[in-house]
Amino acid sequence: MKKRSVLIAGHPTSVSLEEEFWEALKAIAQARGTSVNAMIEEIDSTRTGNLSSAIRVFVLNAVQGRA
Repeated sequence: MKKRSVLIAGHPTSVSLEEEFWEALKAIAQARGTSVNAMIEEIDSTRTGNLSSAIRVFVLNAVQGRA
């Protein structure tokens, strides 16, 4: 598990994810031509629960072709 600092709407926060999820998130962002921070902001704007969990679900859906 790795904790990283990210900016969401100009405010710093930290997110803890397993390294595999960070790598997948970076790959998805690169494939979509956006930054990891921008993608996390998008995930944050639609989440209903914990941000780390929302990121994991986003990555899972992207890998399964649902996002």
